[in-house]
Amino acid sequence: MNTCADDAPPGAASEFWRAVRTSFPVAMSFIPFGLVLGAQARMQHLSSWQVPVMTGLNFGGGSEFAAVGLWTSPPHILLIVSVTFLINSRHLLMGAVFAPYLNKLSRFKALVCLFFMCDEAWALSLSDCKKRGFSLPYYTGVAGMLYFNWVLSTFAGALLGPVLGDVTRYGFDMAFPAVFFVLLKGMWKGLLFSGLPWVVSLAVAITAYLYLPKGWYVPCGALAGLTLAWWQARA
Repeated sequence: MNTCADDAPPGAASEFWRAVRTSFPVAMSFIPFGLVLGAQARMQHLSSWQVPVMTGLNFGGGSEFAAVGLWTSPPHILLIVSVTFLINSRHLLMGAVFAPYLNKLSRFKALVCLFFMCDEAWALSLSDCKKRGFSLPYYTGVAGMLYFNWVLSTFAGALLGPVLGDVTRYGFDMAFPAVFFVLLKGMWKGLLFSGLPWVVSLAVAITAYLYLPKGWYVPCGALAGLTLAWWQARA
């Protein structure tokens, strides 16, 4: 993440630590979910070092859970790659929304920053952009805090998994949905402009989950909500 902090303006340190303080509660919520993923990966016979390599290179919680769930010996690589791409395809939409704020960066720096973009980093940074404008040190702090906490949490889960067994019995898997509800609250703009696209997105995602192959519910739900929001903005 140091690449993104190059050419940082004066006050970069304070912006960075402001981001760390802001993202700290979200980063802490990554711990139980990371433990679940790491433990499940070990149950699928991935080694303890393979888990942080996977989460570090992919950095997409939903797609990583899907990959672990589909893992066999030998693995069906094409199936895993396809499902991972489908679930991560929401990042295409998120990146398109965030890209205008990165237009002053070189292409290399922008791509590095986008690599570290997850749902939570995107939501926190986009909210801050709308209030204060884009700040590289702030984005670096948010994305870096979440990234390293996620990788370390999954690694810890991989190490502790054989000892703890199925950690979902402790309710750890509820941490991620709770975080998303908090993030949605920060994006609320009223029932019409926020609630309606969310409801449509949810309805389409549920329908796709029930009737389409695994993974399609993510891009279908995201695209439906985005299309309605775009239509509302133009109306």
